[in-house]
Amino acid sequence: MGDFSLDNVNEMYMDVLKEIGNIGAGNATTAIAGMLGTQMKMNVPSVKLMDASKLGDAICPEEETIVGIFLEVKGGITGSMMFIMKMESAHFLVNKLMGREQTYNEPFDEMDLSAMKEIGNIIAGSYLSALAGMTNLVISPSVPYIAVDMAASILSVPAIQFGQYGDNALFIETEFGDDVLMDGYFILMPEPESYTKILSALGIQI
Repeated sequence: MGDFSLDNVNEMYMDVLKEIGNIGAGNATTAIAGMLGTQMKMNVPSVKLMDASKLGDAICPEEETIVGIFLEVKGGITGSMMFIMKMESAHFLVNKLMGREQTYNEPFDEMDLSAMKEIGNIIAGSYLSALAGMTNLVISPSVPYIAVDMAASILSVPAIQFGQYGDNALFIETEFGDDVLMDGYFILMPEPESYTKILSALGIQI
């Protein structure tokens, strides 16, 4: 099989990516619900391939402050991934975890950042588990890095990283929660060689 590019992705592979997004989002919702000791529902996630330079436009204005959790992907495939939440959703999750009133809106301290990093790690791990389960590849995330900053600043880091791998990224937008629904954004970009490994594991020909 020759070099694979997301520019020539076929319909069957796109269906697989969507299924990974569906399973990953479901696993993540279940994991977070268990962590918070509550029931959560999830809307069907939106899964698309997107130009890495346009990711910011799909999430929020570039001057808006967001939380970004960045990891490297290791093992059977390699690449980068990021989970992003808007501040309102991030505060809601952390307040739930800390047992605070939802009106609490102070800047994140070290304990809050640690809690948010763990939440992001669980969510990212859920997506990687979905991919590993479908491909039988051993895939693991690195230690996560967390940042709270303007969207333009946070997304500039993975944009440079993603630019090493290609023009497009797998972009998954999901909505989950209990009485309050939150938006979460998951971005995955494996290195080009990893696409061929995924395709080969799934028995898909380009």
